[in-house]
Amino acid sequence: MRRIGVIISLLLAGCQAAAPVLTPGATHDSKTSTAVQQPSPIHPQNTNPEPPFEVRLHPDGGLYVGDLVSIEIIPWDDQTVADLNVVVHADSPDGPHFGPFEFSPFGIGGRLQATLQWVWDTSELAPGIHTLTFSTSPEEITWSQTIELLPEETLPPLESQAVWTTTNTECCMIHYITGTASARDIHALALEADSQAATTIDQLGVDFSETIEITLMPRLIGHGGFAGQEIYISYLDRNYAGSSYPIVLHHEMVHILDDSLGGDLRPTLFVEGLAVFLVGGHFKIETLLLRAAALFDLDWDLPLIPLCDNFYPSQHEIGYIMAGALTHFMVLKFGWEAFVDFYRDIHYTATGKQSDAINEALMIHFDIQLEDLEAQFVDFLNLLPSEEQVTADVRLTIKFYDTVRRYQQLLDPSAYYLSAWLIWGDQLRERGVVADLIRHPHDRINLLIETMLVNAERLLDTGDYTRTERHIAAVNAVLDVVETNPEAVFNAHPLAKDYAEVISVLTEVGFTPQEISLFEDSGKALVYLISNDLITVDVTRTSSGWIITANEQ
Repeated sequence: MRRIGVIISLLLAGCQAAAPVLTPGATHDSKTSTAVQQPSPIHPQNTNPEPPFEVRLHPDGGLYVGDLVSIEIIPWDDQTVADLNVVVHADSPDGPHFGPFEFSPFGIGGRLQATLQWVWDTSELAPGIHTLTFSTSPEEITWSQTIELLPEETLPPLESQAVWTTTNTECCMIHYITGTASARDIHALALEADSQAATTIDQLGVDFSETIEITLMPRLIGHGGFAGQEIYISYLDRNYAGSSYPIVLHHEMVHILDDSLGGDLRPTLFVEGLAVFLVGGHFKIETLLLRAAALFDLDWDLPLIPLCDNFYPSQHEIGYIMAGALTHFMVLKFGWEAFVDFYRDIHYTATGKQSDAINEALMIHFDIQLEDLEAQFVDFLNLLPSEEQVTADVRLTIKFYDTVRRYQQLLDPSAYYLSAWLIWGDQLRERGVVADLIRHPHDRINLLIETMLVNAERLLDTGDYTRTERHIAAVNAVLDVVETNPEAVFNAHPLAKDYAEVISVLTEVGFTPQEISLFEDSGKALVYLISNDLITVDVTRTSSGWIITANEQ
């Protein structure tokens, strides 16, 4: 479309008067440009040296007047919080105070922390610097941290206008936020929901007519999907975990319908294994048994008894592959009906261990013990052919997601699955809160790592393992430097340096990059032109640096 250059020029002139005009064929010099600085996440600054707690504030990505602020107080050492509670004062001893709050397990990982959800209403406060003072008792530990509230009128337009809305389908009630990628694509997402619900109902043979509630999140949380009373799915253009909406939706629908069928104890190994088996893969459609065999070739397999008793903290991809493959194996060996009878007839034992409960049910239904089942499973996998491509894919998939989680722990901690900041959807909608899901860390380094991860996942999906490995290595090189020498992050790896320069050029002219694909001296970038309108631009390396031109489609 040759008119795209004129459209770009008009939009950029309207939303960023000082930005250079980009037209087809025009170039921009990466060596002479400086990246547009976006509002930085506000990290609390300690006024007392080294308190024994980390403080995290929500929403992420900067605080604005009008926010309902939540606080996580996380001890560096769990032993320091035995029998402690904490009180927080805002600005002065006579100002608002919150607490006392006790320290208790939080998230899937059960991390001990004090969780203060929506305690500080900033709607009546002035923008600028504010002080939060923390004190614990009965052991008296006190420290203060300063934060900045940005003016409400400086909120990005999309967020300032965003509200919750709902669309209803045959199967589902889908909640999403206006102005997001979900709102843009809601028609297709709704059709997919009905399709996946019908498939799952047929697979489980369940007479299910209840409405399934789905909350679509415009930021990545965990690996992209959770299920509780409703389903939560991350849907965004720069999804650096690469999760597929149809696959994640199918997986979580299995959980919802599986739960409706009941069972005294449904062990996590089989809850997740059933979902992976019925979907036909974990993050993608895949040959589960061959991938489990590859784990043994790599010597990365996990013994079943500890996996049963410690599923979620185990290496994530290995655990899910083994759970799905074991379920597949049992269905092949015993039949679907026999497997279901066994699965629904697992009961709690005095030890509280899921492995013991599984063992008792195995003896009743199949007259074998868990160790026998594991031996038969391993013997079966050893008979399967070793496929080099499958092994390479498994190895890089695990390496990729380990890198994703490393990034989350360092630079996007609210997204890390074991301690994700996930507020129930009904609470968000009742209070009209969108900031906890719209806002997220968005500094230049976040754009750098996330765009590299997005492309790494796409390369992995196409089987380009050499370039996948290089992208993963580049991300880890950046993360290494973040931990040791933050000033050097953009020169940590040649590929990262290229991405950083391209991002600078793109943001200088008002684009927000969602995907970047670079070869040696050229590539393409999928960017937001304005709002959530996506266009593709070409990027080329020249003697004076990277340049971009509108892609004439």
